[in-house]
Amino acid sequence: MSEDASGAGDGGSEVDDLAADVDRVVTRAARTVEFGRRGFVIAVGTFVLILSLLLPWAGDHVGWQVLAGEAGWIPRLFATTSTGFGILASALALITRRWWLAWVCAVGGWFASVDGLLAIWSQQSAPATGVAGDGPGIGMVIAVITTIVLAAQWLRTAWSRS
Repeated sequence: MSEDASGAGDGGSEVDDLAADVDRVVTRAARTVEFGRRGFVIAVGTFVLILSLLLPWAGDHVGWQVLAGEAGWIPRLFATTSTGFGILASALALITRRWWLAWVCAVGGWFASVDGLLAIWSQQSAPATGVAGDGPGIGMVIAVITTIVLAAQWLRTAWSRS
């Protein structure tokens, strides 16, 4: 009878170890997202956003100069949010595949999109003279469109987790 008890104890230990392994895998899977094709779209969008920083944004200033503060504060706000959420947070989320980072990118991306529309508007109007400004540069327009696409992809990714 003691052999049965010791044999059952060993089998129970193996089952407990297996259950602990399964719990670890399930917990890890619950915290991560699978990108599928969206991962490629997000990676390309992030690259396009990086390239847009090399194009004109406001007057003679290219995107990285706007990010450094050489243009108005509204375009700089968009440059900061689009770089922070669209490039840095997106890269981190793609690397780590964390579900909460997908939500950060989704919400931050929509915030940056609104900033981008405001930045375009600020380049089309002058503060006090009543004369329209020079308009947004092609880099700013590409950055706004890319930020909207990235925000939509991140929102779909965040919602897709079961």
